[in-house]
Order: sequence, then structure tokens, then C-alpha cells
Amino acid sequence: MSKPFDMELFLAGVLTGSHATRQRHLRQAKLIQTEISERWQLETPWAWQRKHVTWFLEHRLAGRCAATRYYYLLTVQLLARRLGKAWVFKCQTKV
Repeated sequence: MSKPFDMELFLAGVLTGSHATRQRHLRQAKLIQTEISERWQLETPWAWQRKHVTWFLEHRLAGRCAATRYYYLLTVQLLARRLGKAWVFKCQTKV
């Protein structure tokens, strides 16, 4: 039997900032993981491709305010840094 993926351990090396900021990133990363897992059955970030994260940012956050999308973008950048990927995402804000 395999253990569930530990997002906190995965991000431990790249998480910085205050306790509240680290907790926000962890909470958002777990939500991203859950959404991608439900959509594509990819349990760990190691299996993700850029298109999966782009889908989350564009479709799952479509109705959210600009500030929320920005904070999720910061979390996605941490995930990409941890994966060693050079993914670049643009922050789409409606003015």
C-alpha cells in the first residue's frame, strides 16, 4: 500500500515567508493537486505537464478575483521552481 503524497514535504525546500504565507501556499498547492488529480488522475506534481497547470489557472480560477488568481500564480511558481521547470505563466487580470 502506498502512502499519500505529502505536499508539505514536497514544497519544504522552496517555501519561505511567514507562517501564514507558507500555510496559504500549502493549502493552495493541495487544492491544485486535488483538481488536477480529479481531472487527469495525476497524483503527484512529478507527473504534471505545463498544460495541466495552465488548465487550472485558466479554467478553475476563471470566476475568481484578480488577487486570488495572483496568489495562485505565486503558488504555481513555487511548484515549478520545486520541479525544476522553467514554466512561465502570465497573470491575467481584468481591469
